Amino acid sequence: MAEMSKNAKPTLVLLHGWGLNSGVWQQVKATLSEDYQVVTPDLPGFGKNQRFPSGYAFDDVVTQLAAMIPVQSYLCGWSLGGLLAIAIAARYPNKVARLGLVAASPCFLANANWPGMQAAVLEQFAQALTQNIALTIQRFLAIQAMGSEHARADIQQLKQAIAAAPLPADEAVHGALRLLTEQDLRQTFSTLSQPVYGCFGRLDSLVPVAVVPELQTLLPKAHCTVLNKASHAPFISHPNEFVSWLQNGLLAKE
Repeated sequence: MAEMSKNAKPTLVLLHGWGLNSGVWQQVKATLSEDYQVVTPDLPGFGKNQRFPSGYAFDDVVTQLAAMIPVQSYLCGWSLGGLLAIAIAARYPNKVARLGLVAASPCFLANANWPGMQAAVLEQFAQALTQNIALTIQRFLAIQAMGSEHARADIQQLKQAIAAAPLPADEAVHGALRLLTEQDLRQTFSTLSQPVYGCFGRLDSLVPVAVVPELQTLLPKAHCTVLNKASHAPFISHPNEFVSWLQNGLLAKE
């Protein structure tokens, strides 16, 4: 691959979360596209990317996503996208110059020594999926904006942003939810060599803010920011603060 021109824009790759698609990044992309090459791939089986590995195996999903990411990118993942971004940064270090995590954790499921989602919540999602995928995703959108001062407007914006693409494939929806339940990348996270920047919402009900000190223990060099009034989708509820976090952290010039 030819070396990037000195005048070429840096590449920012944004990975969306479970159940949705790359449309959630519409506003962020519009804000930053003048200074950055903003790449917003759909996760396998979501949005316009209807190609996904059989069984939705974690390793295969990571491999497929990594193929879409240019070398030396600033990689930023939200929620499930953050979990996948951790694996990509560890397995393909040449692809990831810096890593950003938005309302994301290397281990989403709570246990005795780790704050996270309760297994019962994930089980409820799994059961609801078998009955009505569209309705379940709509309810999930409501949770994304929970705690926001203008939750109704945030939910409407999310709906509009994802409406341009088809609903995700059933197997992908169930498979991606299973990844959130089964994957524990805490050891992987602790060994990352790239600079890591995290953005969390104090009002987040899915990735509790209590995870921040745990992440700092695992990787002391990580830079974590907490937005006091944000919930699980800070780039929707607090776009200005979110872009400021990107520019002053993940995208800051050395």
